[in-house]
Amino acid sequence: MAETEKSAAPAEERVLMKGNEVLAEAAMRAGCRYFFGYPITPQTELAAYMARKLPKIGGTFLQAESEIAAINMLYGAGAAGARAMTSSSSPGVSLKGEGVSYMAGADVPGVIVNVERGGPGLGSIQPSQSDYFQATRALGHGDFYMPVLAPSTVQEMADLIYLAFDLADEYRTPAMILADGMIGQMMEPVQLPPARDPKDLPAKPWATTGTGMRRQHNVVNSLYLTPTELEQKNRDRFARYEQIKATQQRQELMMCDDAELVVVAFGAASRIARTAVRAARKQGMKVGLLRPITLWPYPTDAVEQCLANGARKFLSVELNMGQMVQDVELAVKGRADVSFYGRTGGVLPTPEEVLDAIEESYNAKAGE
Repeated sequence: MAETEKSAAPAEERVLMKGNEVLAEAAMRAGCRYFFGYPITPQTELAAYMARKLPKIGGTFLQAESEIAAINMLYGAGAAGARAMTSSSSPGVSLKGEGVSYMAGADVPGVIVNVERGGPGLGSIQPSQSDYFQATRALGHGDFYMPVLAPSTVQEMADLIYLAFDLADEYRTPAMILADGMIGQMMEPVQLPPARDPKDLPAKPWATTGTGMRRQHNVVNSLYLTPTELEQKNRDRFARYEQIKATQQRQELMMCDDAELVVVAFGAASRIARTAVRAARKQGMKVGLLRPITLWPYPTDAVEQCLANGARKFLSVELNMGQMVQDVELAVKGRADVSFYGRTGGVLPTPEEVLDAIEESYNAKAGE
């Protein structure tokens, strides 16, 4: 692992790095040795960093001929037991959807990074959160979910990529980092995690690594022609999903102990909302911030905690036309008012605009 440690500053040193490059460096330190991707703004720096660094530590970087090819290469590497990753941005992730479904159906781990841009279609290259539905509900056909992690700082880019690999391996599922162009392109001080020894990574006795005539052949496949067999596979998989929901909800709560209105925001939107919440407190409003870190599983337990503390209103602040608001409503279950404020197309709201939305929601009568 000495070569890995040379690829960036020592773990205890804070360095100034761009979010996309931190994702790449931390992934290598987490044990990723295979990267398959295709350039698209605003995530291209991640692939470029991998192209420079990964071969120097004995890994493989491959620019595929398409996003479809890249996700199926990830499927193959994951099936062979490797820690592997692909990255793209919104329309490129759409092309990966079928392959992600195959991975989920075959119980193959792997990490997918989406540094979002505006949509739909080609949209814009500006920051957006318009892929929330895609990540949490519909990235591919069939019955499946996958862990979705939403960093709000460059430091979390490093921390959550480690977690994504660990969750993928533990539960044999694809896992996604859902960032956006703002977090991917910005530079902040970051403390890089220590490089892991490959010997400390989890064993994968199910992988297709060759038998050496010492065991039965492993088969990795998502095709089940017997309906009852596929039904049982799906039921077993959903039992794992229930374990994930019970143990892996993550969030940050700020000033929610007595909050009457809770602002819910993730990623880049939460950075803006945080400033607005502090300003609202200075004006005497009892406002808090709930920042989901896991978008799936959604932190419903944290919503319950806010309700138990007396929250009577929730305001979802997003960089889209109102996608996460549905999960807030599902968690609230009609016990509090839920409203929405967002900007879309790559437009970032100002803290003053969010503060205006907080004031409007806070002062509105119940049910309005």
